[in-house]
Amino acid sequence: MTSSGAVAVLRCGGRSVARYLTRPALAPGHAPRPYLHPVTTPAGRTVTEARPADHPHHLGAGVAVPDVAVVADASVTYVAGHDPAGQDPASYDFWGGPSFVRGRGYVELGRHGVQRHDGFKLCDPDGFVAELSWTAAGERWLREYRTVAATCLTGSAWALDLTFSLTNVSGRGLSLGSPATNGRPGAAYGGFFWRAPKEAAAPVAFGPAGDGEEALHGARADWVALAGAGWTLVFAGATEETRRDPWFVRAAEYPAVGSSLAHDARLPLAAGESVVRRVVTVVADGRLGREEAAALVRRAVAA
Repeated sequence: MTSSGAVAVLRCGGRSVARYLTRPALAPGHAPRPYLHPVTTPAGRTVTEARPADHPHHLGAGVAVPDVAVVADASVTYVAGHDPAGQDPASYDFWGGPSFVRGRGYVELGRHGVQRHDGFKLCDPDGFVAELSWTAAGERWLREYRTVAATCLTGSAWALDLTFSLTNVSGRGLSLGSPATNGRPGAAYGGFFWRAPKEAAAPVAFGPAGDGEEALHGARADWVALAGAGWTLVFAGATEETRRDPWFVRAAEYPAVGSSLAHDARLPLAAGESVVRRVVTVVADGRLGREEAAALVRRAVAA
C-alpha cells in the first residue's frame, strides 16, 4: 500500500485495486468518513459507487451507523421519543442523509457525526490498520481500529478483508440503532456497507441456498453475492459473531450489500465495551456460479 496525502492505494499482485480516502471533502449532512472507492476487479472494472444521485451519502465501501445514542444504561433497550421529533437529542447519525423518525418517516434532523481519520497504525504493501475517532457535538464517542487487507486469489479474483473494532470511549452508555429499530421494517442497515454501481439492469443476487433480493434480504447466511455486468461480489461473514448479523441486500432499487448490527433491537454498548466484525469480500471479473463463489469465499476467509 502506498499513501499520499488523503489517499491510500491498495495493491494486489502489483496492481492497484482500491483507493482509500482518509479525509474526503464532504458536506456535514453526508456524515463525513473515510471510505474505499474506487474498488476494481483484476481487469480494472469499478465495483463501488460514491455519492450516487439516488443516495449521495452512499460512499463506496466502508463502515457507517445511522443512529448512535447516549443512554443512561446501555444494558437496557433504548426507546426513541424524548423530543418532539421522536428521537433523543443525544443521538447522532454516522450514516448520512435524513434520519428515520418513528411516526414521521425520514426527517432532516441535522445531527450528523464525523469519522475522523487519526492515522495509520500499520502500513504494508497489501493492507493497513487505521485508527479513527467517531465524534459528535465536539466529543469523541467511539474509537475504531479498521484493518483492511487485499489477498490475491486467482488471475480474475481477489479478496478485500475488512475488520472493524468499535470501542465506546464516551464514558457513558451508548446504543447503536437503525431505521428498523426506529420503526421502519426491513431497513436494518448499519455496520459494514458496500454500494455497488448502478447499471442498466439490476444485478443478480444469490446465496448458498437461495436467489433474489427477497430471499436474501434479512437472512442469516454464510455469504451473499451480487453479480452485475462483468463482475461478481461475494460477501462473507468471517467470524461467528459476524455471521449472526442478518444481511442487508438491495438489487432492484439500487445495488448494495451490508450488515445489520441492529436488526431486531438496538445494540447496547457499555462504556469501554467493543463490538468487532469482519467481512471478507471476493471481487471477481465475470459472472460467478454458486459453487465457484462458495469455493472462492472459503479460500478467501482461510487466507
